[in-house]
Amino acid sequence: MLALILARSGVEVTLLEKHHDFLRDFRGDTIHPSTLQVLDELGLAQDFLELPHRKAYSMSVVTDTGEVQLANLRGLAGGYDYIAFVPQWDFLELITSAARRYPGFRLLMGAEAHDLIREDGAVRGLRYRDATGEHEIRAALTVAADGRTSVLRERAGLVPQDLGAPMDVLWFRLPRHDTDRGDTFLRLSAGQMMVAINRGAYWQLAYLIPKGGYDELVRQDIDALRRPVAQLLPWLAGRAGEIGGWDEVSMLRVELNRLRRWHRPGLLCIGDAAHAMSPVFGVGINLAVQDAVAAANLLAGSLRSGAPIPESTLHLLQRRRMFPTRVTQAAQRVVQNRVISPTLSRSSDAPRLPRDPAGLPFVNRLARRFIGTGVRPEHVLIKEA
Repeated sequence: MLALILARSGVEVTLLEKHHDFLRDFRGDTIHPSTLQVLDELGLAQDFLELPHRKAYSMSVVTDTGEVQLANLRGLAGGYDYIAFVPQWDFLELITSAARRYPGFRLLMGAEAHDLIREDGAVRGLRYRDATGEHEIRAALTVAADGRTSVLRERAGLVPQDLGAPMDVLWFRLPRHDTDRGDTFLRLSAGQMMVAINRGAYWQLAYLIPKGGYDELVRQDIDALRRPVAQLLPWLAGRAGEIGGWDEVSMLRVELNRLRRWHRPGLLCIGDAAHAMSPVFGVGINLAVQDAVAAANLLAGSLRSGAPIPESTLHLLQRRRMFPTRVTQAAQRVVQNRVISPTLSRSSDAPRLPRDPAGLPFVNRLARRFIGTGVRPEHVLIKEA
């Protein structure tokens, strides 16, 4: 997203993707209204809506005693009152295809950044490797958007503060029938939690396990996963046997952390490289997009003119984006500590939820605003060159 907005404004930008394609399953792909609004401002909303996607207008939790609607997004200001579930590879292809229309944009696939170029106390670019060997790119600004295991962040000596996460997540899929329920929801029971995402032809399922419990679990046979599927979602019991083995399951090690300092001279970290988000609320990709928009708004003019970018300017971006990061992560920690930890602890019952929070106007307005647009939503302020 940052590469697209910069190229659109006339900046020469090179984007490195270490894989040869975007086809990786079980990636973050919940596109919230804040990101839909950014796409609208870039003239890409209609193209996005033509991608295969499903809309979720509310968020629900199914417990052993009934169903609770946590938030209803209908009526959210801005024209987008739903969360769009779209395969991330389609979303990334949309963004990079739009960027290719601008002459200053270059995309290098299969290019893995592995080190920084430093001169006179500042970062002046990076080193990467591809199928043809080792290469260098020199740049006025290098942006590390390489995720929670960021290599460039490590090379810069920036170490995130660990805020703790009580769970990891197992992702897998099962066939979906037309007679199944049609929404996306969280299933909550004493000792167990599972998220079910309707993908049309199949269910994408996320089974939460206690942090560090994966190795012990996989020492058992695959029935250790089939059983909780049948217990939590009895209507899927007959299909649980289609999980053939642990090689069909993807494990996400959940992290919640943030950098105290997002920058060095000539280097900026954004997205998960600056602040790894918990899966709670599904907002990680949207916080990263907001970082990108704010960075483009602040930096495009200087990058286009060739003016130097002092580290103080990079700190302005950190100050702007640190507040929504802190607030969002604080809310995620509340859910982790008060809902997820007690639920996954088999020594206690599942926590009791309010009967109908979405039915309380003030509570629902607050929840849909927080989930839909987030804290301090960003808007594209720079014009197309």
